Amino acid sequence: MKAKKGFNLREVCGEQIIVAEGKENLDFTNIISMNESSAFLWNSVQGKEFTIEDLADLLVDNYMIDENTPLDRERAKKDAQAMLDKWVEANIVEE
Repeated sequence: MKAKKGFNLREVCGEQIIVAEGKENLDFTNIISMNESSAFLWNSVQGKEFTIEDLADLLVDNYMIDENTPLDRERAKKDAQAMLDKWVEANIVEE
């Protein structure tokens, strides 16, 4: 996976949102708001190929989840997958 070019995270009125920039991204029918965790992940994967495992690793490392505890690691992976599903639905990432 990779974040699509032209979609950038901006702070607007205290909210973290994805802003489409450039001629090819002129559809403003879907505003994508991000919470702190999803904004952190979005910034971390900009310009890079990533997998669901990469996202889970970022969550584990950033939020000090015990990576040796299977339940916590699985929770991080489940949360990362849920967030990635929303990104795919919003069409802001590509394979």
